[in-house]
Amino acid sequence: MIRAEHLGKTYRSGQLEVPALRDATFSVDPGEFVSIVGPSGSGKSTLFYLLGGLTRATSGRVFIGGVDFSNLSDGERTRMRRARIGFIFQKFNLLPTLTARSNIEIAWEIAGTGKPMDEEFFARLTQLLSIAGRLDHRPSELSGGEQQRVAIARALITQPAIVLADEPTGNLDTENSDAVLEMLRRSNREFRQTVLMITHNPEAAAIADRIIHMRDGQIRGIEAGKGSIAHDAW
Repeated sequence: MIRAEHLGKTYRSGQLEVPALRDATFSVDPGEFVSIVGPSGSGKSTLFYLLGGLTRATSGRVFIGGVDFSNLSDGERTRMRRARIGFIFQKFNLLPTLTARSNIEIAWEIAGTGKPMDEEFFARLTQLLSIAGRLDHRPSELSGGEQQRVAIARALITQPAIVLADEPTGNLDTENSDAVLEMLRRSNREFRQTVLMITHNPEAAAIADRIIHMRDGQIRGIEAGKGSIAHDAW
């Protein structure tokens, strides 16, 4: 579903070149939950933006479902993201004037499928995420954990093949962090989406099927996570 081949990204500031990512090669299978873990400055967020087609690599290639992002125009990359990738960010990015329901529905409208939203799936999704009773509230009326669950629903409403989550528990306390991680794991199992989560927290990373460790812009190791046992039992 996702394949990175010798992926690299170098940022330039005047005459100075800063390598943020170097020679990253790995793949993620359909329906797999993979965590990428590392300290600040390890290159994991750069990798996130490259895998999501939000920026272009300096070297190497990214394939999404067999399609090479580097061969696509900006417009084609945008359409690919809308059709196949759901994003979850640390800062929620909810529109403050809209209700939770509208914040979720707008993702469907932006996707531009030309089809009516699947109301049955919407109801199932919001119940799974425990926000069905909070849909008429604006973000300011929701807790941080509830806002992140709305953000997850927004990412999943178009039923994308891939979900990319960048530090989804970074602004949450322990209780809400645990709840959001459980929701990501459950949505991965329930809807069979391929999930790739960026985190600096080894405990959060451990729920995945596999864990990719990064440091100094390089992949330093890959190991099985706790989720691999449950994954094998599907």
